[in-house]
Amino acid sequence: MPSKTQKPKAVPARAKKKARPVAGAAKARAMKAKGAKVEAPRRDGKQRYLVVVESPAKAKTIKKYLGAGYTVKASVGHVKDLPKSRMGVDLEKDFKPIYEVVKGKEKILAEIKKQADRADKVFLATDPDREGEAIAWHISEEIGHPEAHRVMFNEITKSAIQQAISEPMKLSRDTYDSQQARRILDRLVGYQISPILWKKVRRGLSAGRVQSVAVRLVVEREKEIQAFVAREYWSLEADLEAHGPPPFRAKLAKLDGQKAEIPDTATAHALVAELKEAAFAVTKVDKRERRRNPPAPFITSKLQQEAANRLSYTAKKTMMLAQRLYEGVELGEEGQVALITYMRTDSVRLSAEAVEKLRALVAERYGADYLPPEPIVYKSKKSAQEAHEAIRPTSLEYPPDKVRPFLEADMFRLYELIWSRFVACQMKPAVYDQTSAEISAGRALFRASGSTLKFPGYLAVYGASLTPEEEAEAEKSRAAGDEQAEEAPWELPSLSDGEALRLIALRDEQHFTQPPPRFSEASLVKELEDKGIGRPSTYASILSVIQDKKYVEKLEGRFRPTELGDICTEELVKAFPTEMDVQFTAGMEEQLDRISEGEVKWKRVLHDFYGPFKEHLARAEVEMRDVKREEIKTDIVCEKCGSPMVIRWGKMGRFLACSGYNDPEINCKNTKDYKLVDGKIVIVEEEATNEVCEKCGKAMVVKRGRFGRFMACSGYPECKNSKPLSIGVACPDCKVGYLTERRSKRGRSFFGCNRYPDCRFVAWDRPMPETCGQCGSPYLFQKYSKRDGAYIICPNKECGYRREVENALGPIPAPPPRNAQEIRGSSPDQGVDSSGVQN
Repeated sequence: MPSKTQKPKAVPARAKKKARPVAGAAKARAMKAKGAKVEAPRRDGKQRYLVVVESPAKAKTIKKYLGAGYTVKASVGHVKDLPKSRMGVDLEKDFKPIYEVVKGKEKILAEIKKQADRADKVFLATDPDREGEAIAWHISEEIGHPEAHRVMFNEITKSAIQQAISEPMKLSRDTYDSQQARRILDRLVGYQISPILWKKVRRGLSAGRVQSVAVRLVVEREKEIQAFVAREYWSLEADLEAHGPPPFRAKLAKLDGQKAEIPDTATAHALVAELKEAAFAVTKVDKRERRRNPPAPFITSKLQQEAANRLSYTAKKTMMLAQRLYEGVELGEEGQVALITYMRTDSVRLSAEAVEKLRALVAERYGADYLPPEPIVYKSKKSAQEAHEAIRPTSLEYPPDKVRPFLEADMFRLYELIWSRFVACQMKPAVYDQTSAEISAGRALFRASGSTLKFPGYLAVYGASLTPEEEAEAEKSRAAGDEQAEEAPWELPSLSDGEALRLIALRDEQHFTQPPPRFSEASLVKELEDKGIGRPSTYASILSVIQDKKYVEKLEGRFRPTELGDICTEELVKAFPTEMDVQFTAGMEEQLDRISEGEVKWKRVLHDFYGPFKEHLARAEVEMRDVKREEIKTDIVCEKCGSPMVIRWGKMGRFLACSGYNDPEINCKNTKDYKLVDGKIVIVEEEATNEVCEKCGKAMVVKRGRFGRFMACSGYPECKNSKPLSIGVACPDCKVGYLTERRSKRGRSFFGCNRYPDCRFVAWDRPMPETCGQCGSPYLFQKYSKRDGAYIICPNKECGYRREVENALGPIPAPPPRNAQEIRGSSPDQGVDSSGVQN
């Protein structure tokens, strides 16, 4: 070994010739940090470019539109985020966020850095919204490239991408700050209120700045329904005949010049007797033309509402399908093609080029009569980002019929909906000939109206059903007493002023006022949008979270709060009256908009919020009701030890428990379910079965667990034997086991064989113990749809047997499973162990 003063041996000349200089990624980034531009030598003299997008599907679609010098990489969503295990916001350092590389994204980020080191320019082409801006910003910070540029496009087409690449922009600090402020606000609320709920109510709960307000809307609607007192009223209609056909019906509108009100049976019957003797005559006829204008092209919220109303899709499903249509789908020899523009938008703007091509299509396909003389321009809301476009097809070269063979059925239906709405938005209004008549009969005034479609206009494309906005307007008109808001399904005969009419019959009918309806997915999205709570891109996740956390449940397509949702909302509103206020939440969204516009600094917004919020947190720690440890005394005595029973709160809600549970001398674990009947506690007895426990010989009883009903030994806790509960149908696959009803981790009911995993039969629809009379199938399915209600069908598609059902066992509102593993509880976190018995 050479000494310190000894010179190293010279490298042979041949070895020197083979050695290469080291100029790796670390050295390149160091040079970039000093401001020097690194130009990697090119053998062909061509420059190299890196384009970074969010999803692999989007990368695949974009790659075919760019030249050989471009490399397209996907970040697969966020590469950096606030840590999940802690709040990740340093309150002592002026709300400094602590970002970390997302677990599992290390290799992806390393590959992006590697490709960035080789590139002359980097184009950050993440989604054109605030979240996309945040992703672009974090990637830019990690790669440290001096030539990193932001590019945005609303559609993945060759022209749009090439134009965006030719006109790169700088990253927007204001847009990034707005998204950063949103994330920090959500962390401040969620990570500081949730621990209080864990401590006071139940472990595992979460609170959110927006989600908790959404739950509050459902809870308060339920309170309105419960507090509603139905009021009796009667309606009166007259079947009349003029000189010419057809007969028609008129509705009582006024009595003695005032709005008609018939409060009870006696008044109704007296009025009928009076009007039978009256002479009916036409006093006024009004004939006019009514126009029904086409709806605007879709924005995110309207797409979710229409997909829920017309297709019965959840908001989550709609956005998943729309995402795939935006990123691109395989169209045979054409390869991967993006079919729609960006699906997270609140703008109804359409590009001039898209409108021009659409007008040409309308004229060619439907004729000049359907084309307005000028393009129709729709106005967006004040808060809309006008740089975006409405949701529309990227190209009119892909009509629904052309792409149908390549799309899944559900995806095709959504694409067809988007296509039809887009085409309809640039067509002429539908035109109706409407006739209304006022008819006198003594002191009563009746009104009759009828209309016929004169010119279909946009209805030739988009169908005749009302949009949510049109339904809302019609409801307002009916509430205001506008009878013309209710179009009669018949035509009126030719009528003239003063014409006498013959009374055929009077129809009096009893009614009761109805409470406000419970929210559906569509109406809750509309309520969130109308009140300014959240943003279109967040609606789907809000609806999913409040169901996953069991704050609300959806029964027959309508949201109802659970007992857990009631308790959490009640306590949160008391402890955080400002933060849980609907108007405050909407105002915070406006503040976030102002940050993105550069009108206010993000830290100022956080300071203004956190001061009062911190005080509410401290008070909630002390004053919030401790539901978890709360015991409500009852007069019921434990039959096992003689101690009084108390009402406690647990994972399954409220239950009766022996007060001797905490007494070490008694240590009685007796519990019972109960229900309230007229304010009194009634114990729900365990449901007996004819089965005997094979382990101890005691009777098996039906119990209720986290994932539904199951059979357990009545000797519990000495004997802990349990097994699934049969629904009375033998397994059609293995012929040995029986079918049971279970619940997935997300609370969705499904049916499977008790011999899982040996037998893998699963179904969303309820199997019925009935043989098909046509094909002999040993069982039938009960299905439920929003349009048809409950009905019975044969599982054999070739059979086609179907019938309506009156006494349904309850809808199973879920799509068919893609595979058995999706719904089967094959792991402990899904609530079913390997034997198929509920944990």
